[in-house]
Amino acid sequence: MHLKAFVIEDNATIRENLIGTLEELTCVQVAGTSATEAEAMAWLSQNADGWDLVIVDLFLKQGSGIHLAQCIKRTRPTQKIVVFSNYINASVRKRCAQLGVDAVFDKSTEIDSLVDYCAHQCFRIAQAQTTAA
Repeated sequence: MHLKAFVIEDNATIRENLIGTLEELTCVQVAGTSATEAEAMAWLSQNADGWDLVIVDLFLKQGSGIHLAQCIKRTRPTQKIVVFSNYINASVRKRCAQLGVDAVFDKSTEIDSLVDYCAHQCFRIAQAQTTAA
């Protein structure tokens, strides 16, 4: 059982460290990555059912994480969108909530909270599969 994630992050070091951490500490399996809004939208539209979790930075090599969060179409109610950025403040959190983002984490202070969130999503999926069986 895996939580399929798509990571949208333009900093390669941060992206690789995040993937390593999530795959080591949780059931997250990264299905794909992108550094730009256009690449992300293309992948997401071609893989509408290929993800359970999108993790998106606000500032990308090209485009905006906020715009992506607004445009991402969920095909299942269990799909989650998470913002993970260095530029988190009260107004960003409010805007993300208005857009239906499921969680917001500050890269500099909330990596443990992101890992905990992902672990909880893994548990939730495992519980749903057990109940369905």
